[in-house]
Amino acid sequence: MSAVSALAPDHDARPSEAAPRPRRECVAVKVGSVQVGGGAPIVVQSMTNTDTADVKGTAQQVAELARAGSEVVRVTVNNPESAAAVPRIRERLDMMGVSVPLVGDFHYNGHQLLEAEPACAEALAKYRINPGNVGFGKKKDSQFAAIIEMALKYDKPVRIGANWGSLDQSMVAMLMDENSKRAEPWDAGHVAREALIRSALDSAARAEDLGLGRDRIIISCKVSGVQELIAVYRDLGRRSDYALHLGLTEAGMGSKGIVASTAALSVLLQEGIGDTIRISLTPEPGQSRTQEVIVAQELLQTMGLRAFTPLVTACPGCGRTTSTVFQELAKTVQEHVRAKMPEWRVKYDGVENLTLAVMGCVVNGPGESKHANIGISLPGTGEAPSAPVFVDGKKSVTLRGEGIAHEFVDLVENYVATHYSARGD
Repeated sequence: MSAVSALAPDHDARPSEAAPRPRRECVAVKVGSVQVGGGAPIVVQSMTNTDTADVKGTAQQVAELARAGSEVVRVTVNNPESAAAVPRIRERLDMMGVSVPLVGDFHYNGHQLLEAEPACAEALAKYRINPGNVGFGKKKDSQFAAIIEMALKYDKPVRIGANWGSLDQSMVAMLMDENSKRAEPWDAGHVAREALIRSALDSAARAEDLGLGRDRIIISCKVSGVQELIAVYRDLGRRSDYALHLGLTEAGMGSKGIVASTAALSVLLQEGIGDTIRISLTPEPGQSRTQEVIVAQELLQTMGLRAFTPLVTACPGCGRTTSTVFQELAKTVQEHVRAKMPEWRVKYDGVENLTLAVMGCVVNGPGESKHANIGISLPGTGEAPSAPVFVDGKKSVTLRGEGIAHEFVDLVENYVATHYSARGD
């Protein structure tokens, strides 16, 4: 996936773009070493899909997600075996040099698991509670309180995560009864959205009554529809100053999941709503879980909200570009910089802001290449077999022959080494 870099170099003469609205003010929450809200950069997070009781497999996937850029990783804690595995996963990650905070995802029996496995309660950086299934009937309040008490005991924040698919039915029934008495009743969708929001906010208020500070509470209200998510979070943002976790739940697979998540989250992020995000993609069978991390990063970077890695501007191609050379080069360059970023991030300050362009013909090629830190304009059909390279807006060299890809990657490597200060200098 190609995208326009978030930050243009100084020589870029394009019209300035409208900036996102100022971030909604909210209370800051510390999740391990990561700050969520309070003006901190929007945090990217993800979740494993391994059996948490599989210590080696889960630690490996957590490490993959962290190295891809996930700043917080959530794991399922659904039975005694998974709870017992959490401290061993944390230990293995620490031995691997992976310090990413772990979040425990609890449903139904979280109060029992945290009490039975104090090492799990200690190893986790945050607990996630779903108010729709933390408990039912008379047990709901006591079981919710038990988890909050564990959070207080171990000084952990919680995410109170309401979900469209597991609404608190007692809340729904109460609101439906209230709605029937209105002079102008709400439609069913409005009632459901209100139930979701009230479930989260009432639970947060209950947690505060139990002694958990606002700086230990993050809220989410997830739905699977784009317009519903936008409506819910606009309302939620107006009604509270809690840090907000943003995500379209069950977004789907492939392009559908990417488009739906981007459509919903980009609107809210543009309005300054959202302090941490997850792109909940269904991975292709056997494929890496890291795609959702890359999509989250590219969403934030293309919106100008954060910078994670150099992104490549590339033309889509047309009848002037019947060769696949520019497509192959764009892919090669993007894969190269992603592979190098773990090393570059440690060595060079600001390299994530590097802009690159790989263009396919003379129409827009030279112009786009001049807007990038390094750009190459490959010959289109019928053009002379040469590829001018522009560095910071000025023509630097012309490449020809079979080795263009290798030579251009070398130019990128040289630019990074000579234009970005070594960290610690």
